[in-house]
Parts: sequence; structure tokens; C-alpha cells
Amino acid sequence: MAKVKTRFVCQNCGYISPRMLGRCPNCGGWNQLVEEIEHPVNKKATPSRQKNSNAAENVPTKLRDVVYDEKTRVKTGMPELNRVLGGGIVQGSLILIGGDPGIGKSTLLLQVSGQLEQSGGKVLYVSGEESAAQIKLRANRLQVTGDNLYLYPETDMAQIRATVATQKPDYLIIDSVQTMNEPELASAIGSVSQIREVTAELMNIAKQQGVTVFVVGHVTKGGAIAGPKILEHMVDTVLYFEGDEHYNYRLLRSVKNRFGSTNEIGMFEMVNEGLKEVSNPSEIFLEERLLDSTGSAVVVSMEGTRPILVEIQALTAPTLYGTAKRTTTGLDHNRVAVIMAVLEKHSNILLQNQDAYLKATGGVHLDEPAIDLAMALAIVSGYKNKSLAADECFVGEIGLTGEVRRVNLLDQRIKEAEKLGFQKIYLPANNKLQARDYPDIELVGVKTVNEAIKRVFGNY
Repeated sequence: MAKVKTRFVCQNCGYISPRMLGRCPNCGGWNQLVEEIEHPVNKKATPSRQKNSNAAENVPTKLRDVVYDEKTRVKTGMPELNRVLGGGIVQGSLILIGGDPGIGKSTLLLQVSGQLEQSGGKVLYVSGEESAAQIKLRANRLQVTGDNLYLYPETDMAQIRATVATQKPDYLIIDSVQTMNEPELASAIGSVSQIREVTAELMNIAKQQGVTVFVVGHVTKGGAIAGPKILEHMVDTVLYFEGDEHYNYRLLRSVKNRFGSTNEIGMFEMVNEGLKEVSNPSEIFLEERLLDSTGSAVVVSMEGTRPILVEIQALTAPTLYGTAKRTTTGLDHNRVAVIMAVLEKHSNILLQNQDAYLKATGGVHLDEPAIDLAMALAIVSGYKNKSLAADECFVGEIGLTGEVRRVNLLDQRIKEAEKLGFQKIYLPANNKLQARDYPDIELVGVKTVNEAIKRVFGNY
């Protein structure tokens, strides 16, 4: 009997090692090497490298002769999804959607499939995790019907290729890529080589046959899409479906998009009938705000090209131990520590003996520099026990020397604050010089964080 040979393959980059290593020498990832049985090399070319006899012969084309019309984008029934995709679905694109288990990826794609079918498209929904009866049960709950929506529970890519060639769908849904199996490869399902080859085959289907492909990707415990990083490089668009287990709201975030802006977000609410769009997230984040409460400041933050108003709350209390504690929710811990150090150094506010707890309400995560001014004033408000006016909001980046630095996309921020009824917005002085006048909101320019604190609280 022949001796079974094994090897250790990095699930992050595909590096192969003859022995177990705690850290991958190639990508530096820890605990990523997984033992696999070493099978004989298959001499036959894998399908993604075979010549497709049905594909048209590619020839070089002059740039001026290439025809593309922006109007060819397909609009789904979800404006929030259209926004994240850059205005709609581009024909022949490969879209990857990742997210935690149970977050609603399959629900989103099934709803989109029903909408695309109603608009005249033919959809093939391939599931490697659920049977047709299980998908039908969810479709009944979501009220998704249609004669051009086909369910196909299958994991064999050879069968899927044949079905695509026969059915000729306009849209192909793969749920999920980690469950698909390329029979020409001897490696296990979900391995690096399998995911890479399956994605390459799906890319060929999208580009050669003009089929728009949606791919669901599992995520690791760290939040990244499972599998090799080349998976995200190969696709056209990468979307992350995020949410907090304690909230019904979901955020669809674009981190890569060859056909539109990145860092766009779409907001949804999970209800019994599926995902419901939230057209005005700012109202959701501010609807439970208490007036005249201390330690509360409203910031106008940007998510891609969308401005949202979020309440930042800060609570300070004398520490019972030698080292003060800093706790954050939805905010960067290091950024909070920097802002508190600036307040101590340049504003003479003693915070080293104070425990500080900061939170961005609504389960949203804010990480742009323009939230610094709101964080600083929320901390001062909580520390001095003085409330901020309910009709004031803030935007500005704070430097290490205490200066308030300019931010981008100021007009969009001001218009959003004005639309929600805010009467005053504090912003960097350099931005105010370039901003135009707004009839219903007062623009207050500040050069330093000390100036902002004095204007808000007086002589503290």
C-alpha cells in the first residue's frame, strides 16, 4: 500500500509547506496552514484554462471604437443597492458579497433575483448550501415569484457550466463560492486552489458570455472574506454586508468597485418580509437622542458620497484604579486616546484620572478624521457636565497641535444638516472661507479646538 503523503497549504495565500508552521513564511498569517492529502497532479487542463469553442475570438480593438453606454446599467428595485453598485448593475460583471453567517446575504440576493426577473431578466440561482424546497420556503416569506427564476441546488462546476450553456441566463447567483467543487482538481472543497479555480471559471462565464454573476463569500472570524486574497482581486465589485446582532439594521458597504465609487453604503432594516430599505439613515440614528443631555454631540460623517448624522456619546467618571480606562463602541480606540491627549495638552482638561466611555449610536462604525471635533466636544461636555445645544452639529479633524483641519465634501455635509433642521454647524475655519452661504443654517468656523470649546461653552 502506497504511503499517504500530506502537505500544509496556507488558506490565505496558497503557500505550500512540507511541514506544519505556526506562521506562513509568504504572507505572515498565523494559524493559516491546513493539512491536505497530496493527490497526484492531474495532467488535464482545468476548465478555466481550456479554450471555449463557443466564445468569440478576441482581437485588439481601438479605444475609440469600443462602445459603452452608461444607460445600459440595470436598475434593481432597491435604490440603496443601486447606489452601492455605482448606479446599477453592469452587464457581465462579477460581484462578490461577503458577510457574517445569518446576516442576510441569501435573503438580499433572493429579493434581488425576484426584482431582476420582474424586469425581464432570466435568473439562475445556484445554491450549494440549501435545497430547492428550503429556498422556496424563504421565497414564499419574501413574496418572491416568477417564471424566469430558476433554482438549481448543485456544487459541481461541470454541471453548472453545462446548465448555464443550456439555460443562457442573464444573471447567475452562486451561493456560496466556498461550497463549489471543480472536479478537475483533486484538492478538497473550500481549499485555496478550489476557490481560485472556481472564481476564475465564473469570471470567464461573466466576461465571455456576458452573464452578470453574483457570488456569496463566507468570512473568517476576523471579518475578512475566507479564501485567498486573489479572490477579491479577480472580481469587479466587493460588497460587505455588515450588521450588529443587537440591531435589525444592516449596512451594505462597497470596498471595491470598478464601475463606481468605493466606500459607498446602503442601509437596510431586517423585517419579517425580508430586507427593507432605509432611505434616511440620519433620522434613524438621531430619533432617540435626548435633548439637553450632557456628553452628546452630533457629527456629520461621510460614508462614500452619502452624508449621515450620527450622535457621539461620551461618559467620563473618576477612575478607581491607577490607570484610567478607555472604552469605545463604533469608534477607533487609538483616535479617542489621541483626542483626549490633545485636550489635556492644549485645553488644560485633566483626563488622566478619568475613565472614558465613548460610543457611536445606532451600531454604526465611524472611522473618518472629520469626526474628531465632535468627539472632543462630547468629551468636554461629559466632563464639565454641560450640555450642547440640540440644534448644533460638528465636523472637523483635530491635529496634534490642537488645530482644526479642513475636511472634504463640505457642501454635502452642510446640506444634510440643514435638511434635518440643524441651525448651526461648527467647521474648520479654512473650510468656511470656501463655503457658500446657506439661508437656514449658520456656519461657524474655528481654527483650534480651544476656540471651539470657548464658542460652545463660553469661558470654561
